[in-house]
Amino acid sequence: MNTLPILLDTDIGSDIDDAVALAYLLRQPRCELLGVTTVSGESEKRAALADAVCRAGGRDDIPVHVGTDLPLLIAPLQPHAPQAEALASGRWPHRTFEADNTAINFLRQTIRARPGEITLLTIGPLTNVALLFARDPEIPSLLKGLMMMGGWFFDRPQPEWNIRCDPHAAAMVFAAPVPHLTAVGIDVTQRCRLPADECRRRFAQAGGPLAPVAAFAEVWFRHAPEITFHDPLAAALLFEPSLCQLEEHRVAVELVSPHRLGQTFPEWRDRHGGQDTPAAPPHRLAASVDAEAFFRHFFEVVGG
Repeated sequence: MNTLPILLDTDIGSDIDDAVALAYLLRQPRCELLGVTTVSGESEKRAALADAVCRAGGRDDIPVHVGTDLPLLIAPLQPHAPQAEALASGRWPHRTFEADNTAINFLRQTIRARPGEITLLTIGPLTNVALLFARDPEIPSLLKGLMMMGGWFFDRPQPEWNIRCDPHAAAMVFAAPVPHLTAVGIDVTQRCRLPADECRRRFAQAGGPLAPVAAFAEVWFRHAPEITFHDPLAAALLFEPSLCQLEEHRVAVELVSPHRLGQTFPEWRDRHGGQDTPAAPPHRLAASVDAEAFFRHFFEVVGG
């Protein structure tokens, strides 16, 4: 069986779908998970959450590294990791982490050790990735590809949370010469939803890495009646590309208007009406999803 080497960059601990995506990767037999890096406020607590999920899945060998807490230029929009309170029960073993940023060096060394082999899966704000690309400009071309959950590209687009949390970082990543950059926007992922009670039932049946995720989800369910599987869809698309229909566009990110800061624009045209043609190859954007096929695939992989 051919496996896909993957590095996961995540803001696990805010929306519950990051933890769900990590559980999927741990159960996906075709995934060679090389490590997890965390980003956004209280990144060290997010690392502890990621480590707890890995350990529940029997994978205490997976490197977990703390990334940056703060966006590049704007004020932080998610300074805390609310689901970290679920670790206080002591039920879910995990390591503790210092706040020092070790993620950038880890990503750089890992990608350089296996040029052309690794896919970077980003399911949070893109600050770590932008810093990585700025520190070592050769890194984008050394990736096999980048799969991103982020943006809102079609169907009356507006700023999406992952991009909005660090729009300047997102603009840097979209402009980088990554060989294959695929983005799954919220206009597509929001079609993949399950109510809270069904999630509880199916996560309990699956067990393993979804057991702590179910506990983290109870924090999420205090203010949300369902889970939208934003990040799990991006993860699954790496292994089942037929789940989404893709279109090729070039994407730019709004950095000027405060009301549209972070909005993503396919096939951006400049202020003079000319076509902007950056050196990077076109981006592949998810335009539709077979939600039924996605959930069938997801639960075949994780159980439940």
